[in-house]
Amino acid sequence: MSDINKKTKEELMRDMKPSGAYLDDLSGFSDILGTIKQAENAAKELLIETSSSINQKNKIQNTPPTTSKDDKNKVEEIKDKDAPQNSEVQTNEEPEKEKTQEELLETLDELVGLENIKQNVKSLINFVKVRKLREENGLPNPPVSLHMVFAGNPGTGKTTVARILSELYKTIGVLSKGQLVEVDRSGLVAGFVGQTAIKTSEAVTSALGGILFIDEAYALAPDAGAGNDFGREAIETLLKMMEDNRDDLIIIVAGYNEPMDRFISSNPGFESRFNRYLLFEDYNNEQLFEIFSIMCSKSEYVLTDDAKEYAQEYFCKLYDERDYNFGNARDVRNYFENIVAVHSDRVSKLEGHTRDDLTIIILEDLENAVKM
Repeated sequence: MSDINKKTKEELMRDMKPSGAYLDDLSGFSDILGTIKQAENAAKELLIETSSSINQKNKIQNTPPTTSKDDKNKVEEIKDKDAPQNSEVQTNEEPEKEKTQEELLETLDELVGLENIKQNVKSLINFVKVRKLREENGLPNPPVSLHMVFAGNPGTGKTTVARILSELYKTIGVLSKGQLVEVDRSGLVAGFVGQTAIKTSEAVTSALGGILFIDEAYALAPDAGAGNDFGREAIETLLKMMEDNRDDLIIIVAGYNEPMDRFISSNPGFESRFNRYLLFEDYNNEQLFEIFSIMCSKSEYVLTDDAKEYAQEYFCKLYDERDYNFGNARDVRNYFENIVAVHSDRVSKLEGHTRDDLTIIILEDLENAVKM
């Protein structure tokens, strides 16, 4: 270091030459800058080595390096920033309590209509419970498939029943998790060769331990002449994974009656695995009105007498004139939401609002909701 400083000083203290010799000294001036740069680098290296040596010494002695007051404050600020701002964040929330078998069956019974479905589900639960008891007592059980077909029009409670069934199977030990995973064709079929198998596998894997509910499943098997459709690849993947995971997976395929019949008949593997059919019939006009009344009650809306009479007539007409597009409870839901929107428009124009204004639905609300 002393040689470098000496050399620099000598060169800096030499006599200045006339301006005409400026170009001759450019190279010399460059050398001076280079030497200064070298001195800076040397100083940096010495500082790094010294710091490393001190840190190593402190580590050996298990003594923290000296920290200034400002540095300590900065460290505390960082700790405070990283720490949870609310002590409640550290509190583990209690998981949602699982319903008992009795509670789930009570939920099933509370559903409007579906009397044949309720009886079939209860019989199925009893059947599975006895199989489990026989197994626990070392008795043989004949092979059985629990995969099912839910046939019926939209809005008849298929998804709701599937969800209750998945939880029931969990309570009696048939399924390890009891979750319901809902998909349709778009959730299983991809647009390129080789990707459908991957997409279907992912969907099935997410449902392991529970139920995979495939809505409008017939869309996987289009009519003959549709060409190379990737739905067939999804079907083949489903069949294989159903067999590989038959002890902890149940698949329910759902859709309109006739298309589902064609779907099951389209593959011999389906006919042997989906041998349980539950038929979801349309709600009649009285059941539609009951569903509507439940929706109103849950949202604390009250119908006037003439509005109630109008609603009963409306659902009677809706049922009598139903066609292929009849949506059952979905149609009821849509009508209810339209009524709420009309009611809100009317009440918002009032000067001053009473509780009755906010809860009472009048005939005019129902009539205007039909026009939407």
